[in-house]
Amino acid sequence: MSDVKLIHNDVNDSIALSITEHHKTVSNIDTPKFFVKNKMGADYVEYSYMREIADKHYPGWSWNIIKSEALGSEAYVVQGRLRWFDNGIWREGDAVAAHRVQTKRDGNGFVDIGNDIKAANTDAIKKAFNMYMNIADDVYRNRVEDLTLTEEEVENIMTAQEHIQDSEIRDKIVNSLKRGEILKTDYNKVMNHIENIKKGEVNE
Repeated sequence: MSDVKLIHNDVNDSIALSITEHHKTVSNIDTPKFFVKNKMGADYVEYSYMREIADKHYPGWSWNIIKSEALGSEAYVVQGRLRWFDNGIWREGDAVAAHRVQTKRDGNGFVDIGNDIKAANTDAIKKAFNMYMNIADDVYRNRVEDLTLTEEEVENIMTAQEHIQDSEIRDKIVNSLKRGEILKTDYNKVMNHIENIKKGEVNE
């Protein structure tokens, strides 16, 4: 979010953390398949759904067109600015989108230039919704899975390793936990490994 601007800068660690958690929550919302469409092999989400999520999780948001212009007779481009209230902080960010202008079959004039401008604006808003609010991250492949172990998983590993007789192995497991080297995807493997070590020590 390098293009995001804060309306004011009094952001403490608590607010920053709440913003991060809020965006993770929105990012993890699965988009209903009914609102996911496909055009020319690419998935996209209907504007009505994205607006509903924005209204629910970022009430008071606004959109202003900063610049709009035709790129010759081929496309129309819109640059807009999204402004939203984010856990006590007003933020804003720009997005740009272009929409191909539809021309008549005989090449004389446009089919509906107003609709093309509207489509470019809608595409820009949707881009901003996803880029800055994390709406429909699952469809646009921007969702980042949190691989950090839960407190319960850390506690389970710590409890399990306490029964290993070899202190060097115990220290290695504990240090790996402290360094964050054991991820959620490693949990079952690590727990099985600990159990195998304990069984091996018993059989020795």
